[in-house]
Amino acid sequence: MENNIQALVGAFVGIAILLGISVQILGNSVADCSDLPGYSTASPPTHTGWASACEDQNEQTQSAFALLVIVLIVVAAVVILTVVKML
Repeated sequence: MENNIQALVGAFVGIAILLGISVQILGNSVADCSDLPGYSTASPPTHTGWASACEDQNEQTQSAFALLVIVLIVVAAVVILTVVKML
């Protein structure tokens, strides 16, 4: 049972480190799409062509980081529930 806890804590720490490094390296990697052809400043924006593809890529990058945070929360919940079960 203790090996299971160590594995879960290791997974939590690993994901937390991965998230921290990812935010530092890739957090500012979203592209500035304002100088691409097809960029729209209207509200709501109606991007076309390359600007639309650029904005879609930025949204996917943000979604990936959000999913990583959710995975970290789930692993933390599993660790907590396992520890509570041991008490």
